[in-house]
Amino acid sequence: MAIRIFIDQGHNPTGAPNAGAVGNGLYEQDITYIVGIYLANLLAQDPRFEVRVSRSNPEEVLGTSNSSSLAARVSAANAWPADYFISIHCNSNVNPAVNGTEVYVYEQYSQAYWLAEYILGGIVARTGTKDNGVRINSSLYVLRRTQMPAVLVELAYLSNANDARKLETDPFGFAAGIYNGLLEYFDFSPV
Repeated sequence: MAIRIFIDQGHNPTGAPNAGAVGNGLYEQDITYIVGIYLANLLAQDPRFEVRVSRSNPEEVLGTSNSSSLAARVSAANAWPADYFISIHCNSNVNPAVNGTEVYVYEQYSQAYWLAEYILGGIVARTGTKDNGVRINSSLYVLRRTQMPAVLVELAYLSNANDARKLETDPFGFAAGIYNGLLEYFDFSPV
């Protein structure tokens, strides 16, 4: 039976509630959308996976507020039901020197934690971003309310010029990094 992966492309389009960060001329929701679609396409071509995305087109708006937007994403994953939940985001910091990739999970030494380690390793190996580690954050709604192992991936920093360039020029690389991490986690060989 195929492994069901739910990809949540974080945030809504500009002007809608729950819009994402902006930096170096890039919008978080645009990057997360395209990386999510690339990842979904990679998974869809692999018969070992089934995949669904939270936003099927770049203009799609989920919910009418921050909280209902997050609830819609979690509800879709729980109702399917997905086996794993991957929420894709871009980071931002007031200090433009801060850069790199980190992955958040609800608790340490869980299935999600091990998955996060592989996804983080896959992204860093493929894109050359700095490894900022797996971090625990039990307050994040999408990690708290999902009924399956869930990770929140902060691809890189929009506020850092080098990271932003990677996000803009190689969104496929970030998707491929996540996919490679999934293959390693499941001990699958590439198709």
